[in-house]
Amino acid sequence: VVAEGQNVSVNGAAVPEGRPYLHKGLGVTWPGEWVAVASSLGVRVAWDRHLAVTVTAEPELRGGTWGLCGTYTDDPADDFVGPDGDIAAFAAAFGSAWQVL
Repeated sequence: VVAEGQNVSVNGAAVPEGRPYLHKGLGVTWPGEWVAVASSLGVRVAWDRHLAVTVTAEPELRGGTWGLCGTYTDDPADDFVGPDGDIAAFAAAFGSAWQVL
């Protein structure tokens, strides 16, 4: 899913604004001014089409996630685990470690 400005696409195919999309466990909806993407994997991402993004995960994923959204363990000590398994000392170093060029 790619969202840029007012445009949203799934695998290169445009999803018209306001029109719900559902295919193979992936759904795109338009709640108010937001765009929400939900997957059958138990993760939902919502974007206000400007700056705000929220990510929610089902309780079944507790302790089974990693990456920029963390490990979902409710333990702040492991919030900044990088792709190499080391814990970054600062948020900026953590974000840079996950950067894809």
